[in-house]
Amino acid sequence: MPNIRDVATLAQVAPITVSRVLNNPDTVSPKTRSRVEAAIAELEYIPNQIARSLRSNRTNTLALVLTDITNPFWTAVARSVEDAARGQSFNVILCNTDENESKQNEYLSVLLRKRVDGFLFVPARSEPDAVRSILRQKVPVVVLDRRVPGAEVDVVRSNSEAGAYELTRHLITLGHRQIAMLSGPQNVSSAQERLDGYKRALTEAGLTVEERWIREGEYTVDSGYAVAGQLLLESELPTALLGANNFIALGAMRAIREAGLRIPDDISVTCVDDIPDWLVGEPFLTVAAQSPYDIGIQATKLLLRQIREPGVHSVEEIVLPTELIVRRSTKAVSTQAVIGEYGR
Repeated sequence: MPNIRDVATLAQVAPITVSRVLNNPDTVSPKTRSRVEAAIAELEYIPNQIARSLRSNRTNTLALVLTDITNPFWTAVARSVEDAARGQSFNVILCNTDENESKQNEYLSVLLRKRVDGFLFVPARSEPDAVRSILRQKVPVVVLDRRVPGAEVDVVRSNSEAGAYELTRHLITLGHRQIAMLSGPQNVSSAQERLDGYKRALTEAGLTVEERWIREGEYTVDSGYAVAGQLLLESELPTALLGANNFIALGAMRAIREAGLRIPDDISVTCVDDIPDWLVGEPFLTVAAQSPYDIGIQATKLLLRQIREPGVHSVEEIVLPTELIVRRSTKAVSTQAVIGEYGR
């Protein structure tokens, strides 16, 4: 494998000149720079990135630690982070934790050893330990989508509470009073906030918050299917469902259809976060849409600012609005048939 001295010999310059072309090309004359670049290309020389990073104390690499890359929400976030990072000559290492704390912590340990310049981090649980472990190493970090009480850290997230509130109000306006909430895990801040929004809308409408209509699960299709299936075995069924995220709603829809019920004629379905057209064929669900691409862009900007301006950072939280999009999965309760008349 060719080294920097081989390039210098071929280009008839000193090794330090090759180093300048690689690290600070504006300090080298165009004629010399062209000769060095031609030698690099001819020898197919690859600089030692580890050695360079030790000298500069920077690897130009960001770590993006997500919880479920199969969810289109996180796919959009990943794309936006890559777009923003590459535009500033940074590379991105993507890790997927599956909402598993053990897997998450293993990734953090590996990434810290690899000397990444900063973390864009979605914690598996809204607890401060993981974030603090990064901050103790004096590595910049921005948390996406979730709050981490007890940790002084930048956060970029959607207004989850408002999104669930608007969906619940929409269902109440349609005449629904028996509205079930299929929640995410309550040790995750976004799930807590969405449950809070659901409860606030009911309370403001003068309706009782009934615990029997609240089912806690995970942010997965399988969980949505399981908790909805349990709910549909009850003697009295809800007239509407609110899924805490898109995957929960997809699982619930499958359970509803397998029970022989129709959406929205027998039961209305809504969720926080949209589902892209390519996944469902055509838009169907009434949703509180988030802006995953904007979340990734804003978070990357905050992180790069921390990296480039160390020592002048003040903690910032950016909360992006959700948008209520009404589609065909919801219907006024007055036009619905009585749920109990349908077989399950």
